[in-house]
Amino acid sequence: MNQPPHDEPTASSPDQLREQVEETRQELGQTVEALAANADVKARAQEKAAEVKQQAAAKAGELKAKAAQTAAQVQEKIPEPVKDKAASAAGQARAKAAQATHLLQEKAPEPVRQKAAQGAQAARDNRTLLLTAAGVAVLVWLACRRTKG
Repeated sequence: MNQPPHDEPTASSPDQLREQVEETRQELGQTVEALAANADVKARAQEKAAEVKQQAAAKAGELKAKAAQTAAQVQEKIPEPVKDKAASAAGQARAKAAQATHLLQEKAPEPVRQKAAQGAQAARDNRTLLLTAAGVAVLVWLACRRTKG
């Protein structure tokens, strides 16, 4: 324990020894700070969540534009009876979503409920887009089913 490391020369004076001790303390302090930053899982998770949120927002913008364009094209080609069935399916989907939300509130742990609430708020904020996309999906499915049958 009293021997110096093999790669560092020994100090020839007390002042040099103090300098080496101070340098070692600084290096050790920097190492501890780096380890503490890596160990701060909450901060790293928040950074990652912010990054993922930003990526999701960018992707959502792209998808929103594409969905609106596709919806407009599909809606022009759909007969009225099919549109009525789609509206009915959308109402049923809303009822199922409400039922799932109630079940989630009863059974899920608090962090999951918080994330679900954030997702639900995002869905409410983009209700038109989601309903349009759901409607388009139902209409395409019905149209495909009709042409096969």
